[in-house]
Amino acid sequence: MRSGSLRRPARVRRGERLATLRAMASQPTVLIMAAGRGTRMHSSLPKVLHPVCGRPMVHWVIEAARSAGAGRIVCVVRPGEGVAEQLPEGVVAAEQTDGEGTGSAVLAAREAVGDAGTLVVLSGDHPLVSGELIADLVRTHESDGAAATMLTTEDLDPTGYGRIVRAADGSVERIVETKHADGVPPEELAIREINIGAYAFEAAELFPALAAVGLEHGERYLTGVFPLLRERGRRISAHRTTDVSSAMGVNTRADLMAVQEALQRRLVEAHARRGVTFEQPATALVEADVEIGRDTVIGPGVTLRSGTRIGEGCRIGPHTTVVGARIGNGVTAIQAYILDCEVADGVTIGPFAYLRPGTVVREGAKIGTYVEVKNSTIGAGTKVPHLSYLGDADVGAGANIAAGNITANYHAGRKTRTRIGDRVHTGVHTSFVAPVGVGDDAYTGAGSVITEDVPRGALGIARAEQRNVEGYAERIRAREESEG
Repeated sequence: MRSGSLRRPARVRRGERLATLRAMASQPTVLIMAAGRGTRMHSSLPKVLHPVCGRPMVHWVIEAARSAGAGRIVCVVRPGEGVAEQLPEGVVAAEQTDGEGTGSAVLAAREAVGDAGTLVVLSGDHPLVSGELIADLVRTHESDGAAATMLTTEDLDPTGYGRIVRAADGSVERIVETKHADGVPPEELAIREINIGAYAFEAAELFPALAAVGLEHGERYLTGVFPLLRERGRRISAHRTTDVSSAMGVNTRADLMAVQEALQRRLVEAHARRGVTFEQPATALVEADVEIGRDTVIGPGVTLRSGTRIGEGCRIGPHTTVVGARIGNGVTAIQAYILDCEVADGVTIGPFAYLRPGTVVREGAKIGTYVEVKNSTIGAGTKVPHLSYLGDADVGAGANIAAGNITANYHAGRKTRTRIGDRVHTGVHTSFVAPVGVGDDAYTGAGSVITEDVPRGALGIARAEQRNVEGYAERIRAREESEG
């Protein structure tokens, strides 16, 4: 398709630009402020560990820092909150044991940062910041030879933000705080460029200046270093951006929903650019670390959790949930729940099927309506059309499992397996009491309870002989009348 052929070069150019930006700049140290539980979240979980699209929000900031070429990443945490234990490998935790405010948080990392050269300071509750934007900020900072560079924008409502007053040479002269606008001159309130809270510093100049910043209402603010650096004759620069998503911080559950929605849109669009069709993208939930092959169609109401791998040419949904499963090419899964299992090419699943962990479904098999499979292998071309439970079972190729079959796999405190061979045909309402085996090409009679092995090619029948009791209905009616 012509439009598809135009998208791929654009994506390559974006990747090349980020690589170029990284090459132009040094490998900065990135400091992420991740301390504080966030009382407005009303949660026992630390704020930065709340998941966004299947990943703790601070992990998104860490990933952006890594993609920007960070040489080292340090996270400021509070002891005992549990954030340090959830950081990815290679990220250093610096504990903030005293002081309040952003300035105190940065000071807590002084020893961990050391003589870092360029130090980028980010907020752990701003998960939409991109690696490209971080690289842009570092490039501006280093090309200007600045002591500090702040990220700014003119594309947000400036109400309540710090307004950027520029000097004649284009550097930042000062920040005018407008959270309380009383007494702020009209010409400064008219300024649209605002500080959105991400910074690059020269570490050797930041920490001495920050130590000299006084407290305001018991807090030390990071922005207090800017006038001190200006007084020392050092340049303060600004990198202005139109990417305002980086300013979306999370303080409440409503904020969390907003960044989830924005990030979800990014993920869906990225899959679409790689050849995936979303029939109703607003209803799909696709988490991070999901792979989907081209020409796959994702229907309405689909949920794809992290770790899911889906091949090409599949039809997933409507209303299917896949959690950490590996799905091959050409698979159809309608109104199904597929959890941590393997599904080979050409399999049909659902509607209303449940595949549980440890399940392997071979090529071309069918798992039909109201079928549950747990820790079992279903052979190539085998059909389990409806209303069955197969747990701890090994089913061969080309078998047909009739309606209402179950494996009774749990007895006397232990689970055992059922073995059903190739090309077996079972009757409706057959129960297999494990451990039991059915040989290749065998049959079972309807309503049987199979407790002993069925030889190859045999018919296994295990049910009581039918007996008809004549006049039974009349006897029941007479008894009811006498008792009434």
